[in-house]
Amino acid sequence: MEYLSKEKYDEIAAELRHLVNEVYPKVTDDLAEASAQGDRSDNAGYREARRIQGKTISRIRFLQKILETARVLSTDVLPKDRVCLLSRVEFTNLSTNTRMKYEIVSPHEMDLEAGKISLKSPIGAALMGKKAGETAEVRVPSGILRLRIESISID
Repeated sequence: MEYLSKEKYDEIAAELRHLVNEVYPKVTDDLAEASAQGDRSDNAGYREARRIQGKTISRIRFLQKILETARVLSTDVLPKDRVCLLSRVEFTNLSTNTRMKYEIVSPHEMDLEAGKISLKSPIGAALMGKKAGETAEVRVPSGILRLRIESISID
């Protein structure tokens, strides 16, 4: 089972609808048109259309599988005093005294540029379950990071 925010669930559902209702019909039309152009063994357009069809079907199945097993997580039931999924965590790297702020999300929602890290990443996993004021140790290739949790919030 995969837990998702309501926004991400809706985003995946919208992408799936777009693929099924708009992209796939166009792909099948392109494939039929390329097929009608003659010998398939020498038809680069046909091979390309088949490749695109395969990629589209694969993406549709992947999104369907995510939605089949996904559960939308309500922030009302989440603990406010401990780091959990959908928590916004501000912490300090004690070796560099650098402050960082990230939201802990499912792997499907991870986006470092948007300040979202996966709960399965080394930092995300180390922060899970901790309270403000506690220190988490994270094993990284360069050694061990010590992170002090400054604040936790859930929107």
